Amino acid sequence: MVNIVVLYHSSHGSVANMAHEISDTIDNLGATVKLRTFEQKQPHDIIITKQDLIDCDALAFGTPTRFGMMAAQAKAFWETTSDLWLKGQLIDKPACVFSSSSSMHGGNEATLLNLSLPLLHHGMMLMGVPYDVPELIDTSTGGTPYGASHVAGADNTSKLSNTEVKICQSVGKRLFTIASKLK
Repeated sequence: MVNIVVLYHSSHGSVANMAHEISDTIDNLGATVKLRTFEQKQPHDIIITKQDLIDCDALAFGTPTRFGMMAAQAKAFWETTSDLWLKGQLIDKPACVFSSSSSMHGGNEATLLNLSLPLLHHGMMLMGVPYDVPELIDTSTGGTPYGASHVAGADNTSKLSNTEVKICQSVGKRLFTIASKLK
């Protein structure tokens, strides 16, 4: 069975909603999914461990945008993973990224690229959203070739659009498919 970790930080719920869309899609395809966070905000939240990364076959990783960069909680965690890097324990594992911002030009693409950096340093195989996902061309909200994204609005109350949901689902399906082929 394929074991996939969906790792996220969410401040206002948008990234959590994206993580759940990705996770539910992967779960419905038959994989074991471990939903993990960087800090416990809700009683059901489970904090990521380095062992979770070692044991996974694939990773989906998301945070809100912070001026075009990942959330500090995520950066702090990745800075503890040098031991995994030295041993090459994440090499050749497929990975994807996702993010949310308050505005259309709030830094989602820059954040997705920033989220990619530790994954690339670990030798993971980064997957974007290919243009055979029709919603990528039709979106007027979130969604980029770098990963799934969401535009939450200035008050962070916008729900995921149907387009954003379908892009999240396509990311989950692609991650599952590639991880299954590699396993």
